[in-house]
Amino acid sequence: MNTMTQDLSRSQRLLRGTGLALAVALAFSGCAEMGPREKGTATGAAIGAIGGAVISSATGGKAGTGALIGGAVGAVAGNIWSKRMEDKRKQMEAATQGTGVEVTRTADNRLQVNVPSDISFDVGRSALRPALHPVLDKFASGLDGSMKVMIVGHTDSTGSDAINDPLSVDRAASVRDYLVMRGVSPTRISIEGKGSHQPIADNSTAEGRARNRRVEIFLSEAQPKG
Repeated sequence: MNTMTQDLSRSQRLLRGTGLALAVALAFSGCAEMGPREKGTATGAAIGAIGGAVISSATGGKAGTGALIGGAVGAVAGNIWSKRMEDKRKQMEAATQGTGVEVTRTADNRLQVNVPSDISFDVGRSALRPALHPVLDKFASGLDGSMKVMIVGHTDSTGSDAINDPLSVDRAASVRDYLVMRGVSPTRISIEGKGSHQPIADNSTAEGRARNRRVEIFLSEAQPKG
C-alpha cells in the first residue's frame, strides 16, 4: 500500500471514529431541556472526542478508541459547573423573583448576582437598604466551604472619581460585612470598587444611572487539581 493510500485510509478511520461520538455529544448539548451542567458535559465530550481521535490517529493508534477516551475526558473537563452551583443558581432565582435582581452564569462559570440600586443603596450612600437583606440572607445560606465570593461595587457618573471610586468600594464592603455577619468567612470574600468606569447603561438618563448604581456578587468554586 503506497503512502497516499495509507493516508486516505487513516483519514477515513478518523472520520468514522469521531463521527458518532461528535454527533451524539452535539445533539445532547443542543437539547433545550438540559441545564448548564449537562450542556457543559456534552460540549466537553464533543471537543474531547475530536481531540482524542486526532491525536490517536496521528500517533498510529485507533481513531475510534481515541475518540471514546477523549470524549470521556472532555465530558469531565466540560462539566465544571457543579450541581452545587446549579442548585445555588436556582435558589437565588427563586429568592429574587420580582425584585429586579439578575442571576446569571458567567462565561467563566461563576454565579453572578447583579443587584440594582432600587433595592441596594440610596443615592450617594453605602448603607444597605433593608430590601437587600433577604437576598443576602439567601445567598449566604448553605454555601459550600470551597466557594469564593467576589463583590464589586459600581456607581453612576454623577460626581467625580474622587467621590465615586471610594463610594463603590464602601458599597462592596457593606455587602461583605453583612455576609460575614451571616456566617460567611471573611477569608473567602474579596471586594473591588469600579466607580463609574464600567457602566451597563446610558448615564445621560435617570433610568440608565439607576442601572449603573449596582453591586455585583460573584460566586465561584475551586476547581479540582490535576
